Amino acid sequence: MSPEIKRRGLMLVLSSPSGAGKTTLSRALLDADRNISLSVSATTRPMRPGEIHGTDYYFLSAEKFDEWLGQGRFLEHATVFGNRYGTPEDLVNGALSNGQDVLFDIDWQGTQQLKEKMPDDVVSIFILPPSHAELERRLKNRAQDHQDVVEARMAKAASEMSHYDEYSYIVVNEDQHLALATIQAILNAERARRTRLIGIGDFVADLTR
Repeated sequence: MSPEIKRRGLMLVLSSPSGAGKTTLSRALLDADRNISLSVSATTRPMRPGEIHGTDYYFLSAEKFDEWLGQGRFLEHATVFGNRYGTPEDLVNGALSNGQDVLFDIDWQGTQQLKEKMPDDVVSIFILPPSHAELERRLKNRAQDHQDVVEARMAKAASEMSHYDEYSYIVVNEDQHLALATIQAILNAERARRTRLIGIGDFVADLTR
């Protein structure tokens, strides 16, 4: 059994264009690894049936969201289809301080905001589809949309993929199991980064006394 060395958690960001498989990979990673949890965002959108405050989202009024924003309580925030979303900084910091890793399913703009606030804690991975044709096939099969809708989504995907070079790691999702294994390998390597092992000094001191 390997010894426990106190470690600061990390913020694992997964981004991708729609259709690249990010959501499926995120769920698989959360199911496979108990030491990483999904970031819970605050939002102004109404609660849907079956959702739980504090588990699915922190549901805030527009006024309360503005108050938190003014107090600098969000690591990143965005407006999507008229609703506002933000990541509470205190909750993430609490998890990281306890050695818990936090998974973020956000776009390149949110990733940039996280890097500006906490650059040493962010590990960013961009998920790419294996080919243009495969991405188009996935989008068609998933939504059964008209061709003009698929073309619009393909154009948006091209715009999102142009930001690939802002990420530390690239994973091409041709085979889901291989892609997940690659993400897990990245996560394990980053967990062993010396600068995150805040208890390494005490551990080595015990070894050398």
